[in-house]
Amino acid sequence: MTSSAADWRPRTSPAVVLRRDRTRGKDVLLMPERVVVLEGGARWIIELCDGTRTVAGITDELRGRFPGAPVEAEVGPFVERLRKEGWIT
Repeated sequence: MTSSAADWRPRTSPAVVLRRDRTRGKDVLLMPERVVVLEGGARWIIELCDGTRTVAGITDELRGRFPGAPVEAEVGPFVERLRKEGWIT
């Protein structure tokens, strides 16, 4: 990981809104002409992508909230996938 990647503080893109869909009983990302239904702990990661924490900071926060969960293995790849999709910047 380069220095700039280590300092990256992800945030949701302006066109992306995180909401709870009462009909589905699931958390969703709302975007123009698209809805993405979230599974598992995705909401917790996306909520922490607020531009104030690095990916390491997000991982640390979730490790504290969910001891024993595979946070180290899942957060980085998930955040990278969100970035590639354009849902976070």
